[in-house]
Amino acid sequence: MLTIDIPGYKILKLKHLVTDYNGTIAVDGKLVPGVAPRLTALSRDLEIHAITADTFGLVQQEVAGLPCQVVIIGKEDQAGAKLRYIQGLGPEQTVCLGNGRNDHLMLKAAALGIAVFLAEGAAGVTIQAADVITSSILDALDLLLHPLRLTATLRS
Repeated sequence: MLTIDIPGYKILKLKHLVTDYNGTIAVDGKLVPGVAPRLTALSRDLEIHAITADTFGLVQQEVAGLPCQVVIIGKEDQAGAKLRYIQGLGPEQTVCLGNGRNDHLMLKAAALGIAVFLAEGAAGVTIQAADVITSSILDALDLLLHPLRLTATLRS
């Protein structure tokens, strides 16, 4: 569990990291360099889940050997599927990362939602649903590895 006390905001007691795959931790189906060691480091405190429609068919190959549960969803109602997944985990103990329109519901419901800009950009509705927006997946993961950065961003 990762506990982060953010003055004037809330105390986060996080057990799960749920991330979209393509556009968030991967570009064109390939894991972004630097993501794997960060996910491994975070897995000491968080259960890692990648939820994806697997557009490029590479997720299993790319995350092989990483401490990451992969969940492949169908093409229909992806936003709903992602929301239902985190509801099953407990949104109050979940941090979610995403960029696409189909990520906005899970980011809004999560204890902490982080929108990420990579090569695909990010959907406006997802940006609005996020607590924090980063211009790099490495920066997003580093917020969790170095929680005082997150505290500096969210405290009031």
